[in-house]
Amino acid sequence: CGASYPIVRFIPRLVPDYAHADSFGLQWNRYRQTQLDSHSGLSISRERFFRTTDLSPSAIGGLRVLDVGAGAGRFAEIALRSGGDVTAVDLSTAVDACYANLGPDVRLDVIQGDVYRLPFAPGGFDLVYCLGMLQHTPDPEKAFQCLARQVRPGGVLAVDVYPKNRLNVLWPKYWLRPLTARMNPALLARIVERWVPRLLPVSRLVARIPKLGRKLRYAIPVMNYEPDFDLTRDQLYEWAKLDTFDMLAPRYDLPQSVSSIERWFREAGFRDVAIARHGFLIGRGIAPSS
Repeated sequence: CGASYPIVRFIPRLVPDYAHADSFGLQWNRYRQTQLDSHSGLSISRERFFRTTDLSPSAIGGLRVLDVGAGAGRFAEIALRSGGDVTAVDLSTAVDACYANLGPDVRLDVIQGDVYRLPFAPGGFDLVYCLGMLQHTPDPEKAFQCLARQVRPGGVLAVDVYPKNRLNVLWPKYWLRPLTARMNPALLARIVERWVPRLLPVSRLVARIPKLGRKLRYAIPVMNYEPDFDLTRDQLYEWAKLDTFDMLAPRYDLPQSVSSIERWFREAGFRDVAIARHGFLIGRGIAPSS
């Protein structure tokens, strides 16, 4: 096509403008290993990966895998360890964290690229997944369509997104985001790191209220994973800093409904479509035969 792109620190850089993803570059380079199972000693990323894809570890071996919105590589690590040939794509400089965590590896390619302009021929991947990213794009439905084109006939597409819920209006993050999403990411990160040690103990106390505590903890604007994961105290605070920043910083935050996700898969011709709720809203389907 006559185009050329720089390769910087072993990573092709195909995006001239990624300003709306600056916060993700900052967070994943600052918390590069926080959510890697190999670092935490837990299986949080592994469980989410296989729950969303509905594939067994043995089924990944030898597959061509596309991870879009790879971040620091928490899910790419699982696909690699299961024997997949993985192409990890992210719009932001999170790709540097991903390569530092997982590369060099002959079965790994890391690319800084845009979901709307993926640099691959259509239908080239056996498994395409996008976890935790679609709601942070300007147009989630269009981003989904771009993912769907990358799946070979009979291949698997798996996504998860924030669920659209009427109670979202009660979540303080949506009151704060009109301000925080416009802040300089570095400044916001400093504010989060200052306030998490003050807010997390309050959230932990609220979470222990019988019956209602697990829901009421969301009234405190800090991410608290104590009721969900078996994290050490240090891990609990580190995850809280990472994901409190993650919920306040992105320019776009567009939760989706079950009907929307199901429609996307159906209109793209996918079969055996399955939609489930497990914290995130999960969608999965098999690409149509050619």
